[in-house]
Amino acid sequence: MAKVDVLMYSTAYCPYCIGARQLLEIKKIPYEDIRVDQQPEQRAKMRVLSRRTSVPQIWLAGKHIGGFTELKALAEKGGLDNLGNA
Repeated sequence: MAKVDVLMYSTAYCPYCIGARQLLEIKKIPYEDIRVDQQPEQRAKMRVLSRRTSVPQIWLAGKHIGGFTELKALAEKGGLDNLGNA
């Protein structure tokens, strides 16, 4: 299976960001985590790309899926099951 690209904009202290990181790590899904608390210019980019201001904002294979709630729902439907160890 080809490598799956997961991109997440997050902060260190947001509980939903922490939950998203934990879920991806449990599923062994590699991801790029752009920390907007460390790189404020990235928050502006996230807002333009997602049209949202809250974190996390997550993209799966280039498609914006939303935040932690949407990631968790996708996981509960089995939508992340074959992405680990990609």
